[in-house]
Amino acid sequence: MKSLVPILLVTVGVACTAKDSGTTAKSDTTSTTASSSTETAISSTETAVAPEVNPPGDIPDSQAFVTFKNSTGGYQLEVPEGWSQRAAPPEYSADVTFVHNYDGVSVHRAPATAAPTAASVQANEVKQIQTHVHAVKVTGVSEVNLPGGKAVLVRYQSNSDPNVVTNKQVRLENVTYIFYRNGKEAMLTMWAPLGADNVDQWNRIANSFRWL
Repeated sequence: MKSLVPILLVTVGVACTAKDSGTTAKSDTTSTTASSSTETAISSTETAVAPEVNPPGDIPDSQAFVTFKNSTGGYQLEVPEGWSQRAAPPEYSADVTFVHNYDGVSVHRAPATAAPTAASVQANEVKQIQTHVHAVKVTGVSEVNLPGGKAVLVRYQSNSDPNVVTNKQVRLENVTYIFYRNGKEAMLTMWAPLGADNVDQWNRIANSFRWL
């Protein structure tokens, strides 16, 4: 999955990782609550590929989770056990990406001058997503309350990177949660083939995010 140089680690190729990981799973399951929303529908110039008829990518209900801690980035969250953690250059050690087939979870940490709002994300991060991700169509931007604090949620579809062997792309569903604390922003992104059913698992991951 690519980064927004390096704003987002989402559905394309530069992947980042971090040095520290934990092994104890927790079970924060508080649901998200939308406080305000701004809807949009924006597409890039690349043509969207057709969704899979029987999309792969469902995270099993039996999936085990472990707690990943990033002391450099100053956060922790639960991630699916057994997913591949991608290597990153040292300057991106505050970031991390975990992938399994076409599914993924990433966190990008960056400095920020103020807490994001739906309006500010619409004006800034959404435009960066459009620029750096394949065939983006944003379907919603909303403010939510999570156990880890207030966040802005961006929902969008995109094309995956072409497969290095077959050149095939799949249509992806993405969510990005943007958290803020003390001059720093963490962008938690999750993606899977469009049509996969990962609502409960994605809620679990989002609800597990904590600043350290």
